[in-house]
Amino acid sequence: MRHTRVIVTHYGGPDALRVVEEECPEPKDGEVRVRVLAAGVSLPDIMAREGVHPETPPVPYTPGWDLVGEVDRLGNGVSGIEPGQIVAAMPIHGAYAEFVCLPQRELVPVPSGLDAAEAVSLILNYITAYQMLHRSAKVKPGQRVLIHGASGGVGTALLQLGRLAGLEMYGTCSSRGAPAVSDLGGIPIDYRNQDYVKEIRRFTSEGVDAVFDPIGGAHLWHSREALRPGGRVVGYGNTTSLRGEGLGSDRTGRRNRLHGIPIYALYIAGGWLLPGRKRIVPYSIQTLKRLKPALFRQDLIALLDLLQRQEIKPLIAQRFPLAEARRAQELLGKGGVIGKIVLVRNGLSLESGGT
Repeated sequence: MRHTRVIVTHYGGPDALRVVEEECPEPKDGEVRVRVLAAGVSLPDIMAREGVHPETPPVPYTPGWDLVGEVDRLGNGVSGIEPGQIVAAMPIHGAYAEFVCLPQRELVPVPSGLDAAEAVSLILNYITAYQMLHRSAKVKPGQRVLIHGASGGVGTALLQLGRLAGLEMYGTCSSRGAPAVSDLGGIPIDYRNQDYVKEIRRFTSEGVDAVFDPIGGAHLWHSREALRPGGRVVGYGNTTSLRGEGLGSDRTGRRNRLHGIPIYALYIAGGWLLPGRKRIVPYSIQTLKRLKPALFRQDLIALLDLLQRQEIKPLIAQRFPLAEARRAQELLGKGGVIGKIVLVRNGLSLESGGT
């Protein structure tokens, strides 16, 4: 049996993506072959394609951090899981494919009846948001938070989960994204035309309890100015420090995983040493997953339960068939996307009967 997958042929722009057809992979001992129903399209996918993300594999490789799929075939030694079962996983790369083989321990069961595109949105975006809120910032009802990029995939997740947690929320976004931020319970701040620190001071006088900052670099220190004493900035993504440093096609692609740590260390130390007790703490979903895989599984199961009970509803910006992965990444790369872009099998959702 043959299948299609997307590969990155060299580090660079969207032209580096190519669709290939090849023999279907066979599961090894302890592995499960999964028929991918939905794969998320995320900024880390683009940064890896450019060769600048800490998780960038050597080329050629198949991108795709997260997936929801149907168990298709079991390798030797696999038990407790059946063909036809719907599962979720965060392989970090490999999800842009019709079939992928993964270790059984990586798979989390997905309740029946959920839309695959909505379910896949939980894996990278909502776990990131959930863990930053409850494990990094340790928010409490009634606290105030500032969310940068509030109309994006992680931003809208933070807004939905923050509303469930009883938070007062402010979100930087473009004027186009403002209605989505308002609809999700946040007060929008136009980052192009307003100084968010001044706006936060105008709204709250003393500042917010937590800021969620995906931009990194010097922006972390500016975010710190929006905090009240005792508050914390949770830095994730670190796009400023990583973008624009792409590797040439002759490089191996394994960029330095320690890149950006010195500046983070400086900001973290400054947060402890300077008056005001305003801390800066880094967050990395893949690091926490490697250190505490049980927490990742526990948090994903909790989020799937919230989705099943319709207490959260991921915003799907657009669904593309797998063969249009390049167009999907081009759209995300332009910025201004509200919600999550998803690659779905044959352009259909699980609910609408994709086969």
